[in-house]
Amino acid sequence: MRSAEKSEPGSTAKALQKIPRSVWALGFVSLFMDISSEMIHALLPLYMVTVLGTSVVAVGFIEGIAEATASITKVFSGALSDRLGKRKLLTVLGYGLGALTKPVFPLASGLEWLTAARFVDRIGKGIRGAPRDALVADVTPPELRGAAFGLRQALDTVGAFLGPLLAIVLMWLTASHFQTVFWVAVIPAFVAVYILVAFVREPETAPSARPVRSPLALHELARLGPAYWRLSGLAMVFTLARFSEAFLLLRAQDMGMAPLWAPAVLVLMALAYSLSAYPAGALSDRVGRRGVLMMGLALLIAADLLLALLPGWAGLALGVAAWGLHLGFTQGIFAALIADSAPANLRGTAFGLFNLLTGVALLVASVVAGLLWDGAGFQATFLVGAGCAGATLVGVMLLR
Repeated sequence: MRSAEKSEPGSTAKALQKIPRSVWALGFVSLFMDISSEMIHALLPLYMVTVLGTSVVAVGFIEGIAEATASITKVFSGALSDRLGKRKLLTVLGYGLGALTKPVFPLASGLEWLTAARFVDRIGKGIRGAPRDALVADVTPPELRGAAFGLRQALDTVGAFLGPLLAIVLMWLTASHFQTVFWVAVIPAFVAVYILVAFVREPETAPSARPVRSPLALHELARLGPAYWRLSGLAMVFTLARFSEAFLLLRAQDMGMAPLWAPAVLVLMALAYSLSAYPAGALSDRVGRRGVLMMGLALLIAADLLLALLPGWAGLALGVAAWGLHLGFTQGIFAALIADSAPANLRGTAFGLFNLLTGVALLVASVVAGLLWDGAGFQATFLVGAGCAGATLVGVMLLR
């Protein structure tokens, strides 16, 4: 695996000032949409288990199906953005669809409606994901890609921090009335769509300006190159280790945490994620992606071991914090690596395929995690995750 192009020496603050305005705007779009989504998702697994009587296996299956659906959709939206040579239209469509599904959650009368809303919401995520990431790469100089993807992830995760925090406050104010929290979550979703439409500018002569007639044709996929496919294979193994964060909530519930305070788990995770994402991305611009990615994998192994073996609330807190740090040290880095390795006019397809492969792995991981949890206990779930993360770390160490 090749290291990223090195940036000029300088502080992360200077790099922050050079990041294009459209990347900042996309970051705030992600922030507000994540506030909305996480207000709902922080409570949804507990609502399904405690109110609707859903099994943990079913939660894992629904979460896996939802995320896999998003990943499959990303392939086609990414390829379509390469064919059109434009990214913003599909990004607006995806965020708009996500906003329109939010009112379904408080209105849903049963598991079927919740599952359908989660499913359609993830279709919206799938439509916007690859074009948005390709747009970030299109507007950002190569020497700032790590910082740009890190910034977008950091702002996204500030939303993931504020969403559960607001959910806690509203659950307290409403005496744990789930539907009221779900209604409030509708507002920031529409704010996100407004920011996207008003403030994000697509470059007039984008690197993707030479449209590709058939992005998914075999001869075009061959242009992605062996480095891209090796990276995707490693990411699939890595994803087997990082099953849905719903299992962090279930671990907290298993320890006796009341539903009112359960979103605090995601608040802690998101805080660690948001504080580490931009510094990790900027660091990868200076020292290369590989070393930063290896640190992220080591953090995931530590998180799984802490959650499996260290008892009490300290084990939960440390494990969740390490889980958030591993996301900060890996998610933006993987995105920057894809942007580094893919041809400019195939970036949408590259991001889409990457997310399809990792989405399939996430489906498998979430279902297996639920089966292990029900059959052998929470320790088996996290120990198997640590093993998959260790295998990925070895793979990164062996690659050149």
